[in-house]
Amino acid sequence: LKFVGRINVSMEEIPLQKLEEKFKYLKPGGHYIPDGCKPMNRVAIIIPFRDRESHLHILLNNMHPFLTKQMLDYSIIVVEQTANQTFNRAKLLNVGYVEANKMYDWQCYVFHDVDLLPEDDRNLHVCPDKNPRHMAVAVNKFNYKLFYQEMFGTSSALTKDQFNKTNGFSNRYWGWGGEDDDMYYRCRYKLLEHTKDDWKGDGLNSLKYKILNITSKPLFTHILVDLLEAEERASVEAKLCH
Repeated sequence: LKFVGRINVSMEEIPLQKLEEKFKYLKPGGHYIPDGCKPMNRVAIIIPFRDRESHLHILLNNMHPFLTKQMLDYSIIVVEQTANQTFNRAKLLNVGYVEANKMYDWQCYVFHDVDLLPEDDRNLHVCPDKNPRHMAVAVNKFNYKLFYQEMFGTSSALTKDQFNKTNGFSNRYWGWGGEDDDMYYRCRYKLLEHTKDDWKGDGLNSLKYKILNITSKPLFTHILVDLLEAEERASVEAKLCH
């Protein structure tokens, strides 16, 4: 493999039909397995999504060549939330993780925002054995500096064992923000042997949702899900009020 470092990012929005022709070597569901190679890493790229069609097209156009160059056994899984609900990025990522496990024996899970594009091909999308990895420590929006020390957002990589130990993301973050900081502290307290235990009852073991459709598309696997917002809010209110 020959990595070049900084790569050119294309901001061109190409229609899906043309992208499908461009990446026709992919298997259904946006799954890629290198020819003549037994990949060391099986990676699920999980993307939370709603109303960002143009961003998705740009991401797919950049991400597939970036990932195939790294000789990964990978698939891109887009988890879309139904309309008329408050967006819940963390819960979508939990759903993506659970459903991805039903599809394939993944080793590594990269939780990746739809508007984030890799700029350096040496940023390997694999999971270290010991600790979770923040994949986006240098982003142009923040002048390529870590915005704050505990930042763990936009793109992060965890093994199956690591994600299970943290009980996944919190399901309680309706609206934007907060869920990544929560995951940072889950990783710190659980995986670094601290004692805080708020995470134990909020995450994978309390996840409730309804799958509306799963489609294996040429460039990605699409999951449409109802996150049952009204039901969850009613449950919380019942615990607060008699």
